[in-house]
Amino acid sequence: MPASDASATAHHTIRAILTLEMYTPNDDDRPVYITGNFNGWVTRDEHYRMEKVSTGHYRFVFPQPLHLGEPLEYKYVKGGWEAEELGGDGHSPTNRRMEVPRGKVADLVPNWKSHAGWYDPQFYPEIQIVSKRFNVPQLNRRRRISVLLPWDYNKTNKHYPVLYLQDGQNLFENDAPFGTWGVDKQLAALAQRGKGDFIVVAIDHGGKERIQEYLPYESPRWGDGLGRAYATFLAETLKPYIDNKFRTRPEREHTGIGGSSMGGLISIYVGLMFPQEFSKFMIFSPSLWISPRLYFEPLTFSHFSETKIYLYAGAKEGAGMETHIERFRQHLLRRGHHDNKLHLHLEIDPEGHHNEARWGAEFPKAVEWLF
Repeated sequence: MPASDASATAHHTIRAILTLEMYTPNDDDRPVYITGNFNGWVTRDEHYRMEKVSTGHYRFVFPQPLHLGEPLEYKYVKGGWEAEELGGDGHSPTNRRMEVPRGKVADLVPNWKSHAGWYDPQFYPEIQIVSKRFNVPQLNRRRRISVLLPWDYNKTNKHYPVLYLQDGQNLFENDAPFGTWGVDKQLAALAQRGKGDFIVVAIDHGGKERIQEYLPYESPRWGDGLGRAYATFLAETLKPYIDNKFRTRPEREHTGIGGSSMGGLISIYVGLMFPQEFSKFMIFSPSLWISPRLYFEPLTFSHFSETKIYLYAGAKEGAGMETHIERFRQHLLRRGHHDNKLHLHLEIDPEGHHNEARWGAEFPKAVEWLF
């Protein structure tokens, strides 16, 4: 068979189910990848690297018999999330969406995200969306779960400690409604200095149900607390799943949990309920006044070998934040923790306010001390 006929036969055999044509006026030498619900939102996936047709023009062909989800959601990235596509307004657009992924589509990407300048983008973490609707059976609800993997996770066979963080919507997205911690960029900066060798699991809060889910006990103002069910989800459903899916170090001495405000409060409660699972606590500006009963719970941290608790409060947060967190620290010390198994660090910022930017700035100091 002539070579041309063989080529034609091969081309006929691999028929396109969907072709994406992408055009961008701001091009450079970095490769372009597609990421979406078809590959778990993995970036730098060589299976989904686009062909560069010409400057500013890229193409990718999804061949049959590949089964794409319906609807299909996707985005373009020049590597990882540190260089995802931007809209004409300079903000990250919503996911591109196709109800029926068939045919040929032409997309325009006006611009690309550039890194903040204070970290090297090669150390940017690998962000994966584990699920947008992860089942929370204890609450009969679903929740988005994301993981931030070390930048070199796919280049090594190492197993990593894990830090579970509450309020996932505010941790790494630039357009977060209340601001962002910038955990993604902080991890890149830490990695650049040879630090931050751990996995972050970001659990989205429940929106209007957030307070109830993070509330350990019944409250006259907020009603029934669902904190026990939420804590059980973290320890008995989510943690085993993460340990099974990723290369973690599952032992308690390598597992941490944290959050801010109500997220800090529930993180304390998780530690009280499941001290056999968690040994590192990053507690920022916890809403202790909402659950004074917490002070009367038996604190069982000392039954285990090592526990580290990093406490932070801003003097300008109001609501007696500084007083409450000092009271909590003294309570821990009074409950018989004098055997050097419990390690406490208290950080009071005289200019600190109750916001994501300040917690993000504290994040690298806390994780370096904890891990």
